[in-house]
Amino acid sequence: MTFLNRFFENEFDESKSFALPNNSFETVNQQQLEAHLKVKQYDAFELTEAVRPAMDLKIKPVQGYRHDVYVDEASQSQVPVVMAAASRGTIFPLFMDLIQRLGPVVDVVLETSHEQKKQGHVDMYRQHIDMPVLTSMLWEFEDLLTHDGCTGIAVLNPRTPQEIQFDEHKLLIVYGSPLEHYEHVMECHHVTHNDDMHFITEAEHIHSSTDDYVQKFSELQTRLGLDGNL
Repeated sequence: MTFLNRFFENEFDESKSFALPNNSFETVNQQQLEAHLKVKQYDAFELTEAVRPAMDLKIKPVQGYRHDVYVDEASQSQVPVVMAAASRGTIFPLFMDLIQRLGPVVDVVLETSHEQKKQGHVDMYRQHIDMPVLTSMLWEFEDLLTHDGCTGIAVLNPRTPQEIQFDEHKLLIVYGSPLEHYEHVMECHHVTHNDDMHFITEAEHIHSSTDDYVQKFSELQTRLGLDGNL
């Protein structure tokens, strides 16, 4: 059975997971909502199954990347960031090409909000996995990672330090410096620079998942050697 989790989140404050005042989903009936969820493509941008934009389409999904800055609250240090959105057929191969730049041995963070109402967002950390082993495993779970709106993953090299996150919204966020090599990979996948673009997280949106994806997440969790039950 498919279930829908509504998260109307600010891009930089993921603790806000409640409906915003006067949100566009509150004014539609079930038939209109179902029709909206069936939309697969906006212009040239093909959606994954994970997330749908707001009914009012204040932000229409587009392919591209922009620069940003992450500010660490504890140290107040600033980390350069590249954020990217890519069409359905591009996003996962792009992610897999990007992580190759991190080095031969990496750490992995598996992220879930399948039980968000009970325990909030949960991260599970795995240290020191060989890149060939990881990439083989991730290709096996391409469907889960691409289409489940409650699954995210981050791959990082703490020695660099650099991190690539493929989040629940199916956005790619690259942290660290230098970023030019990652930008080149994006350009090779026809994901081009656009600092004026906006992302689906900056407006109302709706996530979806299935019981099957919950099971597949548990399988990936086990394969990565991560303890704990969903």
